[in-house]
Amino acid sequence: MAVNGSKWVFLALQPLEGLEGIQSLFFEEDLEMGDTCIFCKIANGEIPSKTIYEDDLFRVILDINPASKGHVLILTKKHYENIYELGKEEAASVFALAKKLAEHMKNLLPCDGMNILQNNGEEAGQTMFHFHLHLIPRYQSDDVGLYFKSHTGDLGYDLEDVQKLIMGGVY
Repeated sequence: MAVNGSKWVFLALQPLEGLEGIQSLFFEEDLEMGDTCIFCKIANGEIPSKTIYEDDLFRVILDINPASKGHVLILTKKHYENIYELGKEEAASVFALAKKLAEHMKNLLPCDGMNILQNNGEEAGQTMFHFHLHLIPRYQSDDVGLYFKSHTGDLGYDLEDVQKLIMGGVY
């Protein structure tokens, strides 16, 4: 299937043999980020992956440690540590691709829902410092958990002050 001149490749949903411990690979410290970043190597085809989509900007792969059946990662081919380094055009493109993939996966898997997740910074749970977007299909009986606590009562800050602060930088 071609989408805007891009290639779609569908592969079996199975772990990538021999790469189960990929998170523990180490490289020379004095190399360029693109030479040391495991996601750069995967995104640019230097390390094999279960690729389901590829174009000039992105490679979409099955996560080797999936949260659910069909869990994929959209990897940028160019190294960006997080969303703050991503250009506006790349950001627009990655979310347009995420929408297409989510719709496609919902129909084919089929799944009951979809989490789209992206962490920025260690405090936010980022463990791989190469921009990537998770698409995690959700199923009625899955055991995937995403948790954050909602705060009620005295927040320790005023919502209107936060609104003004954020709006002041946006407009």
